[in-house]
Amino acid sequence: MSSSSDEDQLGLVLGLVFALLALVIALVLGAALQRRDTPALPALTTPPSAARLPVMDAPVPAAPGPAVPPAPSPQAVSDAASIAVEYGVVKFYFASGKADLAPGAGAALVDVVRAARAGKKVVIAGFHDARGNAAVNAELARRRALAVRDALKSAGVADSQITLQKPEEMAGSGSDAEARRVEIRLQ
Repeated sequence: MSSSSDEDQLGLVLGLVFALLALVIALVLGAALQRRDTPALPALTTPPSAARLPVMDAPVPAAPGPAVPPAPSPQAVSDAASIAVEYGVVKFYFASGKADLAPGAGAALVDVVRAARAGKKVVIAGFHDARGNAAVNAELARRRALAVRDALKSAGVADSQITLQKPEEMAGSGSDAEARRVEIRLQ
């Protein structure tokens, strides 16, 4: 009788060990799949040599636009200035109330400068939210767009290649940081 009871307990313990092992394996696989699906964040710092924007003559192919608008990037949810490139669109995010470009702006503009030198037009659009004074928000969005334009001009893009659009007000459920942005598109 004692042998049967010991075998039952041993079976129970082994079953528990195998269940725990299966759980650990499932957690590791789930974490690996989650990490693979999460896009890597671009570096926000620029080495001193990259800030000079090298002269490149090769044309840059236009990226196809997405069928559905992408979700806001991780940079678009904080209050710090940052840069993101999504589906060929360079997005500059600004700190609240500021018009200062994020570190790494020169590196983010390299492809835009190449495309402009190859004959593409550069369209700059500023955005702001609907909260607060509309005139102040529009002026801040304009100053941010001008800061991006000035960075492009200092990198060698001709004024005739740059078009500034009137600042647009963000409506809907976007984050505050998403509203504090300037986008660069190529035409």
